[in-house]
Amino acid sequence: MLAKFMDIISLWTLPAVIVVILTLGLAKRVPLYETFTDGAKDGFKVAVNIIPYLTAIIVGISMLRASGAIENLAAVCSPILNLFNIPPEVTPIMIVRSLSGSAALGVFSDIAHNLGAENYATTLSAIMVGSSETTFYVLAVYFGAVGISKYRYALIVGILADLVGIVVAVAVCNSMFGSSY
Repeated sequence: MLAKFMDIISLWTLPAVIVVILTLGLAKRVPLYETFTDGAKDGFKVAVNIIPYLTAIIVGISMLRASGAIENLAAVCSPILNLFNIPPEVTPIMIVRSLSGSAALGVFSDIAHNLGAENYATTLSAIMVGSSETTFYVLAVYFGAVGISKYRYALIVGILADLVGIVVAVAVCNSMFGSSY
């Protein structure tokens, strides 16, 4: 019963939001089409402005992966990671997730493909991907798009949030799945 109710809600939420927005716009006599096209123009300008930031992030991640730096770091950190029941295969997720969501999904896909869906490292990676943010991507792209150049505190908070996400992911995975693998 609850599942069917949730299916109905998820099916009709987006159309309902669109109808509400259009209705409110018409009631307030907003020129809907012109407003929409102005917003699309602004969105295109933002997309063009963030291309250099996206390029820098993609090149940086590609260099880290191609040089083997991530794998070398995993090998160096493996004795410490083993103390906390963190497989070394998860290290690339911990590094790349803060940089790029698509890169993290690519790394996660590699882990899942190589180790299998029922592996502890795959489960821990999935939890880490879901419990952290692309801090450097957000800072580079969104802050760059609006012209914010002083983001020291946002960087500190973002990195701390990523670390907390990793620690909580490890704790949750260990408590829920640690003994079953």
